[in-house]
Amino acid sequence: MLILVGVGLLAACAEGPAAPTMVGSVTSARAPNGGYSLGPGDKLRLIVFGEDNLSGEFSVSASGLLAFPLIGEIPAKGRTVEEVRADVEQKLDVRYVRKPRVSLEIITYRPYYILGEVNKPGEYPFEPDLTVLAAVASAQGFTYRANVRRVFIKHGGEGGEAVFSLTGDLEVRPGDVIRVSERHF
Repeated sequence: MLILVGVGLLAACAEGPAAPTMVGSVTSARAPNGGYSLGPGDKLRLIVFGEDNLSGEFSVSASGLLAFPLIGEIPAKGRTVEEVRADVEQKLDVRYVRKPRVSLEIITYRPYYILGEVNKPGEYPFEPDLTVLAAVASAQGFTYRANVRRVFIKHGGEGGEAVFSLTGDLEVRPGDVIRVSERHF
């Protein structure tokens, strides 16, 4: 049995020609104002009170847009749920519904991916406040060859991996690709 206690930051080690060079910590996917930042693959439920034909479930497209009845496409990528809700409400109020009351919530977050030295690599559903150790547990734990001191993470929409010290509070963002490397004996 292996217990990790107080693993500090490690220097990045070269693992081939495209070795990552950053070491740090991860925070949640946040929009500039501090809320959750929407992205492609997020699924939302829109309710326009008193207007059942305008209510429904909608997904953020690969281009970062939400397509709604009557008002068309609204930019969603990088915006908060509240910003999109206010935009929908404002556009409905202009021409279609008098003083609309709109509710918008996230039904499903975009998934994260874990690969490398875990027992069951693959795609997994994201949950708020998910840590890398919990993600590894979802993938049925480390293999016996796993490097349990660091992990490589590529954030959705960013280019390239970064290496992070594997601590208990290392968070996963929606759309992340987590790679557990093999340890060197």
